[in-house]
Amino acid sequence: MKKILNYIWRFWMILLALTFMLLFFLPVYLLSFRKEHYKYAYFFVRIWCFILFFGMGFRYEFIRLTSKKILKNRQYVIIANHTSIMDIMLMPILFPHHPICFVGKKELVKIPIFGTIYKRICVMVDRNSAKSRADVYRRCAERMQEGDSIVIFPEGGVPDDTGVLLDNFKDGAFILSSKHNFPIAVFTFAGLKEMFPFDNGKGFPGKAKVYLNEILEPDQNPETLRLFSQNEIKKTLEKYYLSKK
Repeated sequence: MKKILNYIWRFWMILLALTFMLLFFLPVYLLSFRKEHYKYAYFFVRIWCFILFFGMGFRYEFIRLTSKKILKNRQYVIIANHTSIMDIMLMPILFPHHPICFVGKKELVKIPIFGTIYKRICVMVDRNSAKSRADVYRRCAERMQEGDSIVIFPEGGVPDDTGVLLDNFKDGAFILSSKHNFPIAVFTFAGLKEMFPFDNGKGFPGKAKVYLNEILEPDQNPETLRLFSQNEIKKTLEKYYLSKK
């Protein structure tokens, strides 16, 4: 019975996503043609994420572990652990004043309607192409020069083994930050792995915890930035799950 209720709950998300995607398709599509208009398209993208996240019964508690704050007039490379599709919905909610651009898989372009918008507001990467992966840095830097912040999940995807607390980080986000002199906003998302996993038969509404671990200035080499970020997120997750026992 519980699994059936979960499938119904997931179907509700599909209805929400499709309904508001159709409502917002035209304004987002038209506003994404010109680079200077993306901030207006982002308004509708953010509302869509807001509706999906809260409409599914989720909420979040924001916990800042650093004295530093996100500044409105700066662009950031934004990183976090990745275990749920709700990680993606949460990012625009957390950044109302920073139009953000995701680095995403090229395969998602094939999804009807969604793919049309996706390719306009994301930097796409073909993970099977070394040329595509290398070109991501240039395209991300261009988007940041235009005023966007970039979201990268440095694990490079969701681990197949759900028992993995945090997978090893790829270098991309840290090379981008160091090479183009953009600060890194390090976040930890805790709880969404259980509340909305990729297993359609599992999940439940609830409150996730969002930790802002640190804002790193790009004054160190990429490897140092990578190791520090990975260790901070891992320590935060370990502490979170220890508190649940």
